Order: sequence, then C-alpha cells, then structure tokens
Amino acid sequence: MDAQPTDDTRTRILRAALDLFAEHGYQRTSLRQIADRLRLTKAAILYHFPTKQHLLEDLVEPMLAGLEGLLADAGQLPPDRARWAVLAGWVDVLLTHRRPLGMLFHDLRMISRGPTYQRLIRIALHANEVVAGPDADRRGQVRASQAIAMCSDPVVFFQDVSDEVLRADILDGIRRLFDGPAAVESAPTPRRAGRPRAMSGDQIAAARRMHAAGSHSVEQIATRLGVSRATVYRHLDG
Repeated sequence: MDAQPTDDTRTRILRAALDLFAEHGYQRTSLRQIADRLRLTKAAILYHFPTKQHLLEDLVEPMLAGLEGLLADAGQLPPDRARWAVLAGWVDVLLTHRRPLGMLFHDLRMISRGPTYQRLIRIALHANEVVAGPDADRRGQVRASQAIAMCSDPVVFFQDVSDEVLRADILDGIRRLFDGPAAVESAPTPRRAGRPRAMSGDQIAAARRMHAAGSHSVEQIATRLGVSRATVYRHLDG
C-alpha cells in the first residue's frame, strides 16, 4: 500500500479534527475519535500532533497569521487609511476562517491559559490602537474596540448569510459607528483586492427586497452591498 504524503496526512487530520470539534466540542473530542474518523492509529495522529493542543494551535494559526500580516501592512499607511484597511481586512480574514473562529468563540476556555490566547490578545490590542488612531481619547478608544468586536460576532452568528452580503452589512454598521447614518451614503466602501463587481444571488435578492420595501435608495443599496449604482439598476431591471 502506498504511504500518504506527510503534508496530506496532516491536512486530513486537521480537517477531521475541525469537523469533530464542531460536532462535539473541543473538550469532548478525543485523539482516538479523530484517528477512528480517518481510519488511522492513534500513534499516527500523535506522530503529527503530540497533543490535542497542538491540533488546536495549527487550526487557528492561519487566521492569526492573517491578522498579524494585516496589521503589519497597515503600519505602513497613514492613520485614517490604516483604520479602514484594518477594519475591512479584519472582516475578510475572519470570513475566510469562519469555522475555526466559531470553534474559538464557542469555547474560548480551551486556549485561555496558553500562548495562543496571549497572542490573540496582543493582536486585538494592536488592532484597537490602529483603529483608534494615535491621538484618540477614551471615547475614541472605546469606539475602536466596539468596531473590532463588530467585525467578529456577525461572522459567527450569521452562518447562513453569504460572505459578500455579510461583509457589506458589517462594514455598513462600522461606518455608521464612526460617521453616523448621514455619512454612510458618501463613505467609501473598502473592497477586497480582486473582488469581482458582479452581485451574488444573495445580494441580488437583498437589493430587490430593499428596493421593493422602499426603505433604501439605489445609492444606499449600492453602498450597502459594495457595488456600483449601475450594477444595482441592472439587476433591479432584470
């Protein structure tokens, strides 16, 4: 029988562990269960991950590394641009890693005494500083902390909403926090690099609902969904 490549085995173990953690919780999932799911021996799991904590750390590493990279890039920008780069990028990173984020959110105790927790706290504090800006007073610091929290909670609680629609809703709420409702229509909408301008099926349905209800202008719909007015008009006419 051909041996599995090491990297492929690690990937399979991580994927199975994440599935089982989601189904049963971190504390109630054993290494034996992970091995049984993959038809491997427990020794094979231990070869790659000496403890369950090592599994957890590898599962959250891409998300933490993404947030750290985001903050490093933002450090090269002027304060106002850095704020919105961090907020939009923070949402993007968390949407990319929805499942590990949900796992952490529902059982933060599993990392509460380890270096992963301390690293997460350092990342969050750094993000708060960048979003607040160098001359922020107490209220500005509180608002920055609120904005970072607004980036994460909806990603966990609105699992049935598509990335594109949820991203637009989160950023709309954050702009309102900083600028108030009157400034939302003219505020720039941060976009993912390379993100297509076409609307997803969920966005089209959301746009048509808002338009039919008369609660939003076309410009407001475009701002909320992060697309042009022409794109909205095209789908409203379809």
